[in-house]
Amino acid sequence: MNGAARSGKQCIAEGSINSGTSKKLELKLVGNARGSFGELLEDFEDFLRQRNLKLWEKDSELAKEARALAFKSNKSYTTYKSYIESGNPEISANCLICLVHQENFLLDQLLRSLEKEFLEKGGFTERLYNSRKKARIV
Repeated sequence: MNGAARSGKQCIAEGSINSGTSKKLELKLVGNARGSFGELLEDFEDFLRQRNLKLWEKDSELAKEARALAFKSNKSYTTYKSYIESGNPEISANCLICLVHQENFLLDQLLRSLEKEFLEKGGFTERLYNSRKKARIV
């Protein structure tokens, strides 16, 4: 679980760093991050299932409460601390599942945006090629 979470975070960071020179690599890394967080989501669901703990329904009051935390201003770990450190593994895991779902939603939006931009404008390599091609014609 630690590896999947860390990998997802690192892929986002690395993709962001590479975005200036390689949109193709950025897309790949954001896709890898999405895969890592998908893996983490399955791990949390397995955790609950193996311990016979309840997975919150999407529209349950507790899930809505946990998801609403994302809309508070000045969010930090403290915002989620009472859930994550509740001492109840069912509450902790379900809160983290809500966070992973939110992360995946945002990554899906980012991927769609990056794909659209790449198709419309190409990446750095394509722009360099077109510039070289134009320079040869002139």
